[in-house]
Amino acid sequence: MTDKPVDQDDMTQGMNEENPEQPAEGEVEQGAQGEEASEVEELKAKLAEKEEEVLRIAAEMQNLRHRAERDVESARKFALERFVEGLLPVVDSLELGIEAADNENATLEKIKEGDEMTLKMLIQTLEKFGVKAVHPIGERFNPEHHQAISMQPHDGDPDHVVDVMQKGYLLKDRVVRPAMVVVSKPNQD
Repeated sequence: MTDKPVDQDDMTQGMNEENPEQPAEGEVEQGAQGEEASEVEELKAKLAEKEEEVLRIAAEMQNLRHRAERDVESARKFALERFVEGLLPVVDSLELGIEAADNENATLEKIKEGDEMTLKMLIQTLEKFGVKAVHPIGERFNPEHHQAISMQPHDGDPDHVVDVMQKGYLLKDRVVRPAMVVVSKPNQD
């Protein structure tokens, strides 16, 4: 052997010559960097794809929100449309009644009959839309549905409705107007 200093590159070169299947150290680093670079590019592409997907979903959510707002606004505007359509025949009937009252042959009896039919039509329309009259004579006083305007001595059970001054109305079990009632109290003998 010679006393010549051994260079690292010479050793690597010698090892590669001995085992040609094993890549040189620099080639290993370049191969690893190439794989990392392609992996980074692949991850960047996936990230860009996911960002685009998130933007599409955000746009879709915004469109849904706008559509829901339009639907709510439309519902508010036209919520009473069916109710109004139900009341129009009542208006027509009242107008016909007024015209009939101006007729020379109109009798009080016929006008009253027309008014009763119109009232019946109105009550049916209100009931169709969930409005119910509260006329509680004989029922126990209920402060949720009744408003007592006075108390009256009565032979019957105390705290019961003996007279209704004004009917109350419920809209689907919610009080629109409480019934104004006279409530019984025990007789003071």
